[in-house]
Formats: sequence, C-alpha cells, structure tokens
Amino acid sequence: MTDIVDQQTRSRMMSGIRGKDTKPELALRRALHARGFRFRLHSKKVHGRPDLVLPKYRAVVFVHGCFWHRHEGCRYTTTPSTRQEFWQAKFEANVARDEAVREKLLEDGWRVATVWECALRKPDRVNASADLLSAWLRSNELQLQIGDEDAGRS
Repeated sequence: MTDIVDQQTRSRMMSGIRGKDTKPELALRRALHARGFRFRLHSKKVHGRPDLVLPKYRAVVFVHGCFWHRHEGCRYTTTPSTRQEFWQAKFEANVARDEAVREKLLEDGWRVATVWECALRKPDRVNASADLLSAWLRSNELQLQIGDEDAGRS
C-alpha cells in the first residue's frame, strides 16, 4: 500500500510534530500553574528531560502522545498501514526508552507521572487530570498514569 500524500507533503507534515510545548502539555502546565504548582520545563539536569520537573515534590511529569508512546488500549494508538515493520520497530524503541527512563528516575529517587494526550483533549478533562495530578503530588505514591478513562470519560 502506498502513502496517500506525496513524499514532500509527508515530510512537511512530520516536521510539524513537536517534542515539547505541545498543546496538551501547555494545557496541563496552565492548569497546574493555576493550582499553585511551580515547575521546571524539560530540565537537562534530570534523566530523560521530563516535560515538567517539580523539585519540591521530587516528582517529574511526562505528557505522552498516545500515538508515539503507544498508550495501550487507546483509540489514538493506531499504526500506519504503510511501512509497518518500520513503524513497529520505531514504536517498540519508544516504549523501551520510556520504560528505561522511568526505571532510572525511580532508581534516582524521583516520583514519576505520565499523563496521556487523550486525557488532555477537552478542557473538563484537563481540569480533571490536573486535579488527579495535584492529589498525587501531595501523596507519597511513586507512580501515576492518567489516561482518558481517568480524566472523566464515561
């Protein structure tokens, strides 16, 4: 099967995908800031350069795209029909890297939260996610994952 757009168009589309300051990340940052949390962004001093670093809580937050980081069971976790072997290898490498980063951070004494993109697609879900994250930051739990089902989807 061939791609539905030409190579130049696909290249332009792919170059528009950003690794930081994404819409979901910005929405979560605004919501956490409004709740009084202060954080560092993409700190090079912390392994894996988490999206948010909250030193006061010894916690880091990753905002993961469901497609790229393979949110299990999510409707946004699709696989392109062209070059499936390439994509499968790429996705497996992403998931393995995410797991290695999480393990290293936990080993280094950090608490780790992952907020999936699907949980940040609508304003009410952004607020629900920020509330869950706020409660987790004030707790002693080591890990947290927030997906669409956790942020109030029925």
